[in-house]
Amino acid sequence: MGRGKIVIRRIDNSTSRQVTFSKRRNGLLKKAKELAILCDAEVGVMIFSSTGKLYDFSNSSMKSVIERYNKTKEEHLQLANPNSEVKFWQREATMLQQQLESLQGNHRKMMGEELSGLSVKDLQNLESQLEMSLRGVRTKKEELLLSEIQELSRTGNLIQQENLKLHKKLNLVRQENMELQKKLYGSSEVNGANRSSFLANGTGDDSNAPICLQLCQPQQEDRETTGRATKIRRLELA
Repeated sequence: MGRGKIVIRRIDNSTSRQVTFSKRRNGLLKKAKELAILCDAEVGVMIFSSTGKLYDFSNSSMKSVIERYNKTKEEHLQLANPNSEVKFWQREATMLQQQLESLQGNHRKMMGEELSGLSVKDLQNLESQLEMSLRGVRTKKEELLLSEIQELSRTGNLIQQENLKLHKKLNLVRQENMELQKKLYGSSEVNGANRSSFLANGTGDDSNAPICLQLCQPQQEDRETTGRATKIRRLELA
């Protein structure tokens, strides 16, 4: 069976009322803490018991929560009235102008300007701030330089590895070239030796050897002999 519905009204029994107050108070404070953690909210809870005892919880500061509440409530009231809204924005503009002037003054002091009105303690504080800023700048600079050095070292290692790979490939190509040259010159020497042996022995069948043909002119003496024989034959017939 489920729990019965509880009537929301004042508990007459003082003991039961105190026990219920303690339980509900602890549960309310627990829920407020969980809400602040889970939802990243600024929570402030104040509880006064019937005897006037205060119980409160705030995840930041109860004073800041109350100030923020009062400021927000005032803004809502001012926005509801047009004249109040104009005054509100005028105050906001004035406040922002003051903040801007303050920041500009601090910047000039950081740059070493308008230091005549500062006391020794103010100058010491300014010096400490500058030293802290300088340390932060140097630390950031060292981090960037170290990162660049590591990146350059990594790039150099990659280039060196690529260079070694290319050198190995070049050596392999050279070896293959030398082996091809050895095979080529070795076959040429064998063919030359076989051709010399063929010419020396006068035998052999070299079907690939070129055949040279030469046309010779008839000699003058053969022409004269042929002419004389023709004349003698004519005389005999006559």
